[in-house]
Amino acid sequence: MVVSNLKRETVDIEKTAKKDDKPLFALNVEAVDINEDPDVPRYDPHTGVKRALKNRHISLLALGGVIGPGCLVGAGNALNKGGPLALLLGFTIIGIIAFSVMESIGEIITLYPSGGGFTTLARRFHSDALSAVCGYAYVVVFFAVLANEYNTLSSILQFWGPQVPLYGYILIFWFAFEIFQLVGVGLFGETEYWLAWLKIVGLVAYYIFSIIYISGGIRNRPAFGFQYWNSPGALSHGFKGIAVVFVFCSTFYSGTESVALAATEAKNPGKAVPLAVRQTLWRILVVYIGIAVFYGATVPFDDPNLSASTKVLKSPIAIAISRAGWAGGAHLVNAFILITCISAINGSLYIGSRTLTHLAHEGLAPKILAWTDRRGVPIPAITVFNALGLISLMNVSVGASNAYSYIVNLSGVGVFIVWGVISYTHLRIRRAWVAQGRSVEELPYKALFYPWTPVLSLAANIFLALIQGWSYFVPFDAGNFVDAYILLPVGILLYVGICVFKSNHFRTVDLRSVNLDEGRRKDMESDLSDQESCLASSEITKDYKSATFFKYLTTIFT
Repeated sequence: MVVSNLKRETVDIEKTAKKDDKPLFALNVEAVDINEDPDVPRYDPHTGVKRALKNRHISLLALGGVIGPGCLVGAGNALNKGGPLALLLGFTIIGIIAFSVMESIGEIITLYPSGGGFTTLARRFHSDALSAVCGYAYVVVFFAVLANEYNTLSSILQFWGPQVPLYGYILIFWFAFEIFQLVGVGLFGETEYWLAWLKIVGLVAYYIFSIIYISGGIRNRPAFGFQYWNSPGALSHGFKGIAVVFVFCSTFYSGTESVALAATEAKNPGKAVPLAVRQTLWRILVVYIGIAVFYGATVPFDDPNLSASTKVLKSPIAIAISRAGWAGGAHLVNAFILITCISAINGSLYIGSRTLTHLAHEGLAPKILAWTDRRGVPIPAITVFNALGLISLMNVSVGASNAYSYIVNLSGVGVFIVWGVISYTHLRIRRAWVAQGRSVEELPYKALFYPWTPVLSLAANIFLALIQGWSYFVPFDAGNFVDAYILLPVGILLYVGICVFKSNHFRTVDLRSVNLDEGRRKDMESDLSDQESCLASSEITKDYKSATFFKYLTTIFT
């Protein structure tokens, strides 16, 4: 048995902590797995965050983190503006780009898991300026997501309790999520793991319902197949609708790259990151293509409920269930959206706060944001980023709601900027690797179809960033045009500003002299599987039994 190969001992932390390790609070004892490599510190030496995320946490983070309210509610808006064919094309094409980006992440983050993900690597292999542009674009993306999800969560709860004002729900959950994030990354990973499974089960249930519904399996509802592709049609606004849907889809896919940040706090990034890349990419494609196919099959793009004022009523899932004759199904859908909102806010706070922490360590943000407590929790960064989410209170005021919508819509082009920088950084790292005489065979993970994947991704993201506001040209819509493109000139100004005032030059890093060993590290549990690690911890019963229970479900997605 595995248990016979594992030992646990209770030790005094203060006596066993390495000089580059941090003690946990004021606890005197802790269960320690002696199979952990003693040469690998439990805290990242660059950022001070704790390495507590398990392989299974990382594996489902990329999948569960992107199944948010956008897929359940926002995709209905995309269906209305583009039609089922536009939705299918958008999810497929952006999915291919996401696949390319994740292949780049698989190679560069498996090689360099320490320090701060792709923003740190952009600085090391190009310049401070590129790191700043990438990092702040990423902050804007998840700041917009966070504000939108606080508003969505509050709107959903008003569906059940309209007597509580919108700002009341926002403030209550603001404090709740603040406290939750301050507990530590281990609880974050465990919570996201189970929420991801709930979201997967919910989507699969909807797919099964959709097949039964369009096949005539609902009483008094004849089979109709894909008739909505013929009437009202596959496209609602031609190519203009397709261009609009691309922006929606890029926002829905944002978060797939979050495993790059999580790798810094992973116990075993050498195994967890490649596992996440290999196992989640095709799952994401299946999830999103499934959404596009079944939304288009069960709901016509001209259904008036897609423009409803209540978020739960405009969800294609709620509309389909209502069309099938179950009027009370809105409550079930509301609960499902509530779960995705909780996960989305949780994930946005994690990603945004860690990005601020990494920027601060690179000297690109106020130094206070780099501080972590004794448990490796970046309290100032969490609090500051969570405070940005309070901009959702603007939506309470009728006069400020338009400004709020413009701010939230910034996320689309931000995703293209971040993905483009990741792909470009990948090309730079590979060039440095070869320029210094290193063999490609030494890389722990090699991206598929290199160099075509990063080149395709870089070109596609530049193209989409330039054309994503095309629909506002004729007739010219000044407000939405500025909203679509404002991040591009701001990014250029930020790049020039960093070069002039911080770096004092426009030169990039010399790839022939960059240190190729900085940021590399070994896994903490190089000889243990995740299930075996569970047996060696105080969570032995709960974690191992849950891993066994979901073993067969996991095979569906692996």
